[in-house]
Amino acid sequence: AFAVLQFFFDAGKYLSPDVIRGRLTATGGWAPLIYTSAMALLVITPLPTLPLNVAAGMLFGPVLGTLYSVTGATLGALVSFSLARFLGRNVIERYLKGHINFCTPCSDRLLIKLVLLGRLIPVLSFDLISYGAGLTKMSVRNYAIANFIGMLPLTFIYNYFGAMMKVNFAVSLVLGLLFTALFFILPLWIERY
Repeated sequence: AFAVLQFFFDAGKYLSPDVIRGRLTATGGWAPLIYTSAMALLVITPLPTLPLNVAAGMLFGPVLGTLYSVTGATLGALVSFSLARFLGRNVIERYLKGHINFCTPCSDRLLIKLVLLGRLIPVLSFDLISYGAGLTKMSVRNYAIANFIGMLPLTFIYNYFGAMMKVNFAVSLVLGLLFTALFFILPLWIERY
C-alpha cells in the first residue's frame, strides 16, 4: 500500500523530518501531545518511525524528543502487546486446533531480558517483538518497563541526530553513522560478555 501511495502521490515527501517538524511547529503547545500520539499510532503500522524521531530531535531537542518518542512508541507497543494477548492467542489456538504454550516455562526475568535485547538490535521487527511478548505470560508492567528502557539508547541517538541536523549536517552525519555502527556492535558485545 505504501508503494502505491508513493508511486501515485509521492507519500514519502510527507515523511520528511523537515515536513513533520513544520507541521508539529504549527500546532504550538499541542506539539508534544500530537507527536506522542502520532508515534503511538505509527508504531502499530509497518511504517518507519525514524523520520518522526529525527523530527522530534529537531523540534524538541534530544532529551525531550527522546522522552516523547519513547513514551509514544511504548504506548503503541502496548497496543500491539494487548492485541496479541487478547486476540492473538485465541486465533492461534483455533488455527492450531489446540492449546498453545508459547514460552510458558519462561520467567518474567528472562522475558524482560529478551525484550530489552530485542529493542537494542535495530534490525529486529518492533511489531514482532510486541506481538510475540503478548503471546507469553509476561506481565504488562514488566513489558512496558523493558520496552521503555530498551528503546532509550537508540531513540536518543536518532533524536540527537535530528537535533544536530539543525547545527551541522556533516558532524551529525558522522556521529549518526558512528552511533548506528555502535548499536549493531553493542548487542553482540552484551550477548558475549
